Amino acid sequence: MKTLKAVIVEDSRLARNELKELLKAHKEIELIGEAENVDDGFDLITKTQPDLLFLDINMPEKDGFELLEMLDEVPITIFTTAFDEFAIKSFEYNAFDYLLKPISQKRFSSSISKVLEKENAIPTINEKQEGLSLDKQIFIKDGEKCWLVKIKDISLFEIVGNYTRVFFDTNKPLIYKSLAQIEEKLPSDVFFRANRQQIININHVNKVVSWFNGKLKIEMNSGEEVEISRRQSYIFKDQLSF
Repeated sequence: MKTLKAVIVEDSRLARNELKELLKAHKEIELIGEAENVDDGFDLITKTQPDLLFLDINMPEKDGFELLEMLDEVPITIFTTAFDEFAIKSFEYNAFDYLLKPISQKRFSSSISKVLEKENAIPTINEKQEGLSLDKQIFIKDGEKCWLVKIKDISLFEIVGNYTRVFFDTNKPLIYKSLAQIEEKLPSDVFFRANRQQIININHVNKVVSWFNGKLKIEMNSGEEVEISRRQSYIFKDQLSF
């Protein structure tokens, strides 16, 4: 079993020390750095690319959610928070786990066991793959709602004015990024630019039919219909040997 690299982003020195003490009982986790604010945390994560992030939600100036918004890809994230259980459940994110302060050794060990179980279940990713790996997750925030979403679970990206709508499950939040910014980060063998406005995940395609003027029409598993431009239809056919 490989050793997982972890970082702590937490404004309280006492809380950071508590986490470091708890980690001493888990040799499978190597702490490679800590930060006391969001900006330092962003620099640390970008530089070290950890597997695991212990993240405080409530920090001065910028909170934990703002840090996740800054990252192109998000490590496995365990929130550490002083919020009570009812408050934490009001957030609409898909965090891997959360630990309520003060953190007990038993609860901490349970969370680490879940992390290790998850890591052992993930197949090895080909390092030569272009773009983000499909099992990596990104953070999406739309208003008060937040999600951590795996790349492979996103079926469609669509331009809406200055925003991009992201389709996954039954959710369709808007993010303030251009389609071009998003496209350059995606694995090109799975995500396809259907037209000027949309990028599709070919693993979520349910049906392909011939359309007018040499175009193709796509029906996604979720029911959305996407028209592939004539130029892109030729490329799509060639790519999928259609």
